[in-house]
Amino acid sequence: MMCIYLGLGTNQNNREVNLSRCVNQLSDNSDIKVVGFSSVYETEPYGYTDQPRFLNMVVELKTQLTPLELLSLMQNIEKKLGRKKTFHWGPRAIDIDILSYRNRVINHPDLTVPHKQMHLRKFVLIPLKEVAGNFIHSESQKNINQLLSECRDKSQVTLIMNGNSLFS
Repeated sequence: MMCIYLGLGTNQNNREVNLSRCVNQLSDNSDIKVVGFSSVYETEPYGYTDQPRFLNMVVELKTQLTPLELLSLMQNIEKKLGRKKTFHWGPRAIDIDILSYRNRVINHPDLTVPHKQMHLRKFVLIPLKEVAGNFIHSESQKNINQLLSECRDKSQVTLIMNGNSLFS
C-alpha cells in the first residue's frame, strides 16, 4: 500500500503541544497507521503575514480510509484540537492538509490532491523530503529535488527539533 502524506501546521497557543496532540490523535485512530514523521520546522506565515510564526511538519501514514473519509477525520481532529474558522491563511491552532494520497490525482469539490500549492511552499517541501526522499508529484511527475530546486519561495524555514522530541 502506497503512503499518504499530511502537512501539519500551527501558530497558536503551545505550538509543540498542538503538533504532538495532532500526531497522537492520528496514531490513536484504529483506521490509521502513522509510519513516519519529519522534524519540526519554524516558518514565516504564508499569505497573510501579520501573525505569529508557524511550526510545520509532515506525517506519513497508511490507511484503508477513502480520501474523503480521511478528510472528514482530519477536520474532526482539527475541530477537537481547537481550530476555529477565521479567514483565509489566518492563524490556527492546527491545520492538517492531505499533500499526497497514494500517488493519486483527486479533483473533488471538497478535496484536491496533490495539494494544489505544495510545490510553491518550502515549509511543505523541506519536511516532505525528509520523510519521502523518493517522492514523485503525481501530477507534474517531478521528484522532490526538482520541486525544491524550482520552488521560488524565499521564506525562512528553520529546523527547530527532531520530530521524535515531540513524543519522548
